[in-house]
Amino acid sequence: MLDTLEGEALPPLRRHRPNFPWLTTGIRPKPNNQDEIMSEHSIRLEWKAAPHAQQPATYSRDHKATYSAQVSVAVSAASAYLGNSDLADPEQLLVNALASCHMLYFLAICEGNGYVVSSYEDDAVGKVSKNPDGTFWVSDIVLHPKASFSSQKQPDRETLSRLHHRAHKGCFIANSIKTHVSIELG
Repeated sequence: MLDTLEGEALPPLRRHRPNFPWLTTGIRPKPNNQDEIMSEHSIRLEWKAAPHAQQPATYSRDHKATYSAQVSVAVSAASAYLGNSDLADPEQLLVNALASCHMLYFLAICEGNGYVVSSYEDDAVGKVSKNPDGTFWVSDIVLHPKASFSSQKQPDRETLSRLHHRAHKGCFIANSIKTHVSIELG
């Protein structure tokens, strides 16, 4: 298990990442303001008042998140919070965002280091806990990534661990949350 991702015992990987040329060339896209915004991401959220299907004294938590003209996701609260278990919930979407970001960074690092990934899967799990002050939060996310490589060059277990460590360090979502993230390699 690669727990808190601390320590740098593994040898460094080659730094070339063709998908992120500014990381190696020093040439970065021009920032939009002094905060150096690299990109902006928006969604449209829509909810309309409706009675809850099983609890008429309260409202439906079902709503829609639209990402583009072609992509929208039906969302609700988690079933534990009176939501619709057939729909995605915000906690799942957070776990998905982290797992997807980690995978995309991992793929870029692999490509830059001569590893050809033929498939990747992850059964990621997020846990909601209560803080000492009584507030709820997504306290832990565990990634279980499994990658298959089709290139002649195959990473050994130590190199694979280092690739995932680098992916975690670079993941935009991991860098944005206070949730404890761990990576368990099978």
